[in-house]
Amino acid sequence: MSNDLDQQCINLLRFLSVDMVQKANSGHPGLPLGAAPMAYALWTKHMKYHPADPHWADRDRFVLSAGHGSALLYSLLFATGYDLSLDDIKQFRQWGSKAPGHPEYGHTPGVEVTTGPLGQGLANAVGMAIGEAQLAASYNRDGHAIIDHHTWAIVSDGDLMEGVASEAASLAGHLKLGKLICLYDDNYVTLSAGTDMTFSEDRAARFDAYGWQTIHIDDGNDVDAIHAALRAAREDTSRPSLILVRTHIGFGSPEQDSYKAHGSPLGVEDVKKTKQNLGWPVEPDFLVPEPALAHMREAQDRGAKAQDDWNGRLDAYAKAFPELAKELRGRLRGEIPAGWDADIPTFPADAKGTSTRAAGGKVMNAFAKKLPALCGGSADLDPSTYTALKGLGDFNPPTTPNEDTEGSDGGGWTRAGRNFHYGVREHAMAGISNGLAAHGGFIPFDATFLIFSDYMRPAIRLAALMGIHVVHVFTHDSIALGEDGPTHQPVEQLASLRAIPNLTVIRPGDANETAAAWKVAVESKDHPVLLALTRQNVPTLDRTRYASADGLRKGAYVLSDGKNGKDGKPSLILIASGSEVGLILDAADKLQTEGVAVRCVSMPSWELFDAQPQSYRDEVLPPGVTARLAVELGTSQGWDRYIGASGAMLGIEHFGASAPAEVLLREFGFTTDNVVKRAKALLAR
Repeated sequence: MSNDLDQQCINLLRFLSVDMVQKANSGHPGLPLGAAPMAYALWTKHMKYHPADPHWADRDRFVLSAGHGSALLYSLLFATGYDLSLDDIKQFRQWGSKAPGHPEYGHTPGVEVTTGPLGQGLANAVGMAIGEAQLAASYNRDGHAIIDHHTWAIVSDGDLMEGVASEAASLAGHLKLGKLICLYDDNYVTLSAGTDMTFSEDRAARFDAYGWQTIHIDDGNDVDAIHAALRAAREDTSRPSLILVRTHIGFGSPEQDSYKAHGSPLGVEDVKKTKQNLGWPVEPDFLVPEPALAHMREAQDRGAKAQDDWNGRLDAYAKAFPELAKELRGRLRGEIPAGWDADIPTFPADAKGTSTRAAGGKVMNAFAKKLPALCGGSADLDPSTYTALKGLGDFNPPTTPNEDTEGSDGGGWTRAGRNFHYGVREHAMAGISNGLAAHGGFIPFDATFLIFSDYMRPAIRLAALMGIHVVHVFTHDSIALGEDGPTHQPVEQLASLRAIPNLTVIRPGDANETAAAWKVAVESKDHPVLLALTRQNVPTLDRTRYASADGLRKGAYVLSDGKNGKDGKPSLILIASGSEVGLILDAADKLQTEGVAVRCVSMPSWELFDAQPQSYRDEVLPPGVTARLAVELGTSQGWDRYIGASGAMLGIEHFGASAPAEVLLREFGFTTDNVVKRAKALLAR
């Protein structure tokens, strides 16, 4: 075994990873063998962290975007002294293990985000770098650099192939995120082939064009060259950096430079040969030489000293700027300020009404100044989604003379701006929002048309998997957007999004339900929330006649009730979400005049309703009333759980068409007369 301490530590990381994968008989040994030197250099000389406090606010963030190489990350976390033991990593990829197959946020101390779907981690890292820059500009003052950290990532060929990474990297270059530094594990190999098969572009030139600094390292085992590159990257604060490190996948193994080393255990004999080739004892498995461990665990003292220093600076800052310090501490703890919602309007009854997207914009701007953690933006659709935070600044590099600032939301171009302009980059927008939420100090929102949630779905799913606080605002939520036609008209999207576990989907029925929906969205700290809002106007209900919109908090509630004289129960229940709520109320009025006892239920959120006690759910939808008609401008998938075997659904099981909204609604049967007709047919069964 080498007596060189650097080499001993690098091989410690390599062979803990190899032994993990071999014991589990599952995993990816190739990346750890090739990338261990760059990870070692970063974690021992350049990255600021404290293993005893993985949530320290001013730590550097590290993202293993190439999440399939998770064994390397677990080796780093164990070796530097996080709450991840040798016994834990020996249970790699096993039931209940703290070392799952891919890194999982909230599951393993020291893991910043869930990665594995390639490209997502790079987008998350961009979000974290944006978060650091926005907080620093908002709270740092002369002589008081309270927020001052870097975001680091290790990315792979697969990451750079994914479209989401291209979107995110393009925006990062535009925003000049100088504290974002990515190490590219440039090993010329993917899971099934060499990169010559599919990936021949000049990656450095591509990132140069994005506005990044690019640095080449010809030998991924040259630790001195890696240190020099990391220093150079830190020194350039005006551009993000991509360090292209020429590595060899499966370094030292018989399958070095082959895709065979990528995604399968090496096998007992090849593990033995690899250890022999690199001068590591064949036995025992999971060998931890004391000199190497002691060196790696110097991170604990470095981290404690760095955090103690920061705590002292934070105390000095609090004395100089008590109100700012209080606000910052609250944001970093994820606290919601008291009275944040005091200025949310109550909308008066109005038969003509307003679109729920317009109501949403008014609600956001009513509380935004009292909730500084709320930051976000749209994918080039502010005028359509109504999500601009007026006068609160645009997150952008400061303007230069004669620069075109058309589209600014007011307040100037500044790092402290709370409006993020994503351009037409929906997928990156969602991934960046996840990074902001995981960074801490933010309630990020993003916005586009509901149809374009399809571009964002992988990141939406990861937000739900991580249980992080992101608000997705989707407008133009049905075929009633009209003339743009079926390419833009969502049909199956609501059902598809409702299928994602731990995602709360809310489709409010009028302006006051929209206000209630935003309250739920802000208060839902442990999962993402999706708001589906209309383009078209919908009536603002008279709440002196109908139940309070606060019923939205329970997912579904009785808006109006007609009871027959026999048993005091309704004969028919009409259920709707969103813009169809007004439609069922009109239909109920007609049916009531004909002596039908009709209950109308607004059901803006299945997830909120399903979380209620069975007693409440039975109160809203009495089991004995089986005549139930649900009305929604979307596919009927999933509604059977609420309408039951004897109920019926008025939905859309086909794509839309290009025509004015009122024509589409008439042609597809979303009229008062047709709802009445369908209800009577149901009662006549």
